[in-house]
Amino acid sequence: MSKPIVGSKTMVVSPHYLASQAGNTILEKGGNAFDAAVAVSACLAVVYPHMTGLGGDSFWLTYSKKDQKVRAYNGSGRTGVNVTRDVYEGKSAIPTRGIESVITVPGMVDSWDAVLTEYGRLSLEQVLQPAIEYASKGFPFSLDQHENTVKNAEMLKGDKDTANVFLPKGKIPKVNERFVQENLATTLKELALSGRDEFYKGELAYRLISNLKDKGGKLTVEDLAHHKGEWTEPLTSTYRGYTMYQVPPNSQGFVGLMALNILENFDLTAISEGSYEYYHLLVESLKRSFQDRNNHLTDPEFYSVPIERLLSKQYAKEIAGAIQLDRTNDIKTQSVGSDTAHAAVIDEEGNAVSFIQSLYFEFGSGVVAGDTGVVMQNRGSFFSLNPSDVNCLEPRKRTFHTLMPAMALRDGQPRILYGTQGGEGQPQTQTVIITRMIDYGMNPQQAISEPRFVWGRTWGQQTQQLKIEGRVSMDVIEQLSKAGHIVNKVEDFAGIMGHANAIVIDDQGFVHGGVDPRSDGAAIGR
Repeated sequence: MSKPIVGSKTMVVSPHYLASQAGNTILEKGGNAFDAAVAVSACLAVVYPHMTGLGGDSFWLTYSKKDQKVRAYNGSGRTGVNVTRDVYEGKSAIPTRGIESVITVPGMVDSWDAVLTEYGRLSLEQVLQPAIEYASKGFPFSLDQHENTVKNAEMLKGDKDTANVFLPKGKIPKVNERFVQENLATTLKELALSGRDEFYKGELAYRLISNLKDKGGKLTVEDLAHHKGEWTEPLTSTYRGYTMYQVPPNSQGFVGLMALNILENFDLTAISEGSYEYYHLLVESLKRSFQDRNNHLTDPEFYSVPIERLLSKQYAKEIAGAIQLDRTNDIKTQSVGSDTAHAAVIDEEGNAVSFIQSLYFEFGSGVVAGDTGVVMQNRGSFFSLNPSDVNCLEPRKRTFHTLMPAMALRDGQPRILYGTQGGEGQPQTQTVIITRMIDYGMNPQQAISEPRFVWGRTWGQQTQQLKIEGRVSMDVIEQLSKAGHIVNKVEDFAGIMGHANAIVIDDQGFVHGGVDPRSDGAAIGR
C-alpha cells in the first residue's frame, strides 16, 4: 500500500515539489494557509509554466476556521468588449492557438489579491518572494516541462517572444538544466511592489496590451481595468455522510457532485474496487453528468443554469435507474483542454484552501506578451461561434470552464481537499479518488496511485474512447469491451490521467497528503 506523507499540523500538496516547498516555507515564516496557497500558486506559474501562469485563470475554495465557512472565488476572465462572433466571420471555430485565441482577460493575479485581502496574514510582496527567486535565479527544468516542450516545439517557434522564453538560444532545455525567466521575474517584482492593480490598471497593463496589439490582439486596457473576480457561494451536495463542495458555474464543478449523487444509489462497498462493475458504474455516472454539462454550462450571467434540478437527489436516482450493469450507454462528449495545476494547503489553525489554475492548453495560446514574460491563455477558444449554442461567444462573457477544485467536510470541519489536472478528466479523476477514499478507506496516496481511466474524445480522435491504464487486469478490460466500451489500454501511470493530489484530515486530527506519481509533485507536512 502506498503511504501518504503525514503531518500533525500542516500540509501542502502541489504538482511541483518546489511550489510545495515554497508553501511550506511561508507557513514556517508565520503565514497561514491562504498566504501559503498564493505562494504556491505564484510558484507554479514559474516552475510549471507550460501548465499555468499569470496569463491564466484560477478558481478557489477556501475554509476559514474563524468564520467556519467554505467560500468560492471565481478568478476566471471575461472576453474583451470588442470580441464578437463577427471577428471570426468565415471561420467554423475560434482558433485554438495564436493571437486569435487570446480573447479573455487573465483572472489569476486578481484572485491572489482577493484571497490575501480577505484572509491573508502576509503581504503580496512577502508571498511572491519564492516565485521571484525561482524566476530570476532559475530552477531545474522538469521532465514534465521537457516532454511538453518537445511535443509543442513547433508551435512555440511561431511567436518570437514565446520562443525566446521556452526555446532559449533556439534549443529545448535538457531535464534538470537551469531554466531562468528574467522577464517574468521583473513582472513579479512589479506586482510585489505595486500590487494587483499594476497588472490590471498600471504601466504593466498598458505594456501587456500594447505588446498583444502589436501581434493583432483584440483585448484592450479597458478590458483589463474592467476585470474583477468574485466571491460566490459554493455548490454543495452530500455523499456518505460528507458535505461535498465545488465551485459554481461557469465551472464544471457540478459534474463532480452529480456523479456522486448518482453513485450514492449503489452500494460500492459490495463491489470490489478495481472490478468491472466499479469502473463501469463510474464511467456511466460520469457520462450522463457530462451530457447535462454540455447542454447547460456557460456564464450564469448570460444563461440560467438549472443547478437545483441537476443536483437533485431524485434526478440522480432516475439516472441511476437507467444505468444498465451489462452495457454502456451511447453518449457523446467534446474534447477539452488538459493543462492545469491543482494544489491544496491546510495550516495548524485549521484553515484550508483547495485551488486550481490553468492556461487551458499546454502553453496556452502559445503567445507571450512581449517583454512581460506572461504566457496568455487560450481559454476563450472554447466558446462556440454557433449563436444557438449555450456557450456561444459574446463580449464580456466567461466561458465554460473545466477548473474545479474540491473539498469535503464532515461535522462542519474540512476532511478532504482534492483536485486534479486534466480538463475533461477532472471530474473523472476526482470521482475515482474520492470514492476510493470514502467508500474503500484508501489513504490519499494510494487512492491517487492506483490505476485510473479517462473517458471521452481527446484531440484528433473521433471515437469516445475509454482510456485505461495497463495495470488494470485483462479480465476487467475484456468485460468493459464486451459491454460496449471502446477500450484503449495505455501505459502505466500515463500522463493523460492527469496530476491529482489530496489532503485528508483523520479523526485524530492527523493530516495526510498524497501527490500523483505522474507529476513532479510533493506533499510536505509538519
